[in-house]
Amino acid sequence: HFGRLRQVDQLRLGVDQPEKDTNGEVLWVWCYPSTTATLRNLLLRKCCLTDENKLLHPFVFGQYRRTWFYITTIEVPDSSILKKVTHFSIVLTAKDFNPEKYAAFTRILCRMYLKHGSPVKMMESYIAVLTKGICQSEENGSFLSKDFDARKAYLAGSIKDIVSQFGMETVILHTALMLKKRIVVYHPKIEAVQEFTRTLPALVWHRQDWTILHSYVHLNADELEALQMCTGYVAGFVDLEVSNRPDLYDVFVNLAESEITIAPLAKEAMAMGKLHKEMGQLIVQSAEDPEKSESQVIQDIALKTREIFTNLAPFSEVSADGEKRVLNLEALKQKRFPPATENFLYHLAAAEQMLKI
Repeated sequence: HFGRLRQVDQLRLGVDQPEKDTNGEVLWVWCYPSTTATLRNLLLRKCCLTDENKLLHPFVFGQYRRTWFYITTIEVPDSSILKKVTHFSIVLTAKDFNPEKYAAFTRILCRMYLKHGSPVKMMESYIAVLTKGICQSEENGSFLSKDFDARKAYLAGSIKDIVSQFGMETVILHTALMLKKRIVVYHPKIEAVQEFTRTLPALVWHRQDWTILHSYVHLNADELEALQMCTGYVAGFVDLEVSNRPDLYDVFVNLAESEITIAPLAKEAMAMGKLHKEMGQLIVQSAEDPEKSESQVIQDIALKTREIFTNLAPFSEVSADGEKRVLNLEALKQKRFPPATENFLYHLAAAEQMLKI
């Protein structure tokens, strides 16, 4: 029941397929290219087939050690050619963040498997997408890689929704992201966690960095170790036990209760002042303007963020080795900013690696 195809090194994607049979056994049916035991265990944890009576999640995505995974799980209808299978998941691993693209692609692969009952047809489509960026299928619609650019994926979340839930407190999230802090988000529903966490990197649009996103993490030693190797991150959990793990976060968002908590150790760096109040007001005004689209809200926040960096510019100088800009702390202190502003600019310089070593 388990075939492995030869690994081709230049492939950026992987396809895996666990399935659950009528006896409730979960089998890893096939996989291309080969995958490690660690990654396979992780993907089985994510795909929800192994949990009895748990809800089926049609689509989940996340990141593990710089590999993105996208998983579509479906229940097999009685009419299907797959007589002994009750559910199966199609897992794609990839190097890029693009949930919409891989959701569309995994759905097509699912329909092919339901129709033909063999992985061969799926493999053909998969190879076609890798080599030509397109796969045509008779009744399943076609899939074009170029329909899904990265910017679309970055803009797909809703900052307006975040602001309608957290209002002025959204500035805490903006500050934490600016300072590359560790944000943990909890909600019992994975869909809510994914929707919220994927939007947060857009608050610091100038970085366009979605590698900080770990939208589906389990309290598993290996996953937590991988997470803790990152400097700052946005991590999503469905297990409330994570709230008792202050070693994992600087800011804890309980999405179910609409509460944001700053961890004691992060309070000093995250002290709020006039600068933050202005930023918060701008975020709220922009997001609450019905005339503004999501991308206009992101643009407004990005412009205001750029102003903050303009504040830093007069106090930065080229380092002795001429390699990068570093902060002149004396010059910053002489400016006599309000304490919270000075503190924030100092920590921002630290996050941007502008401190003299």
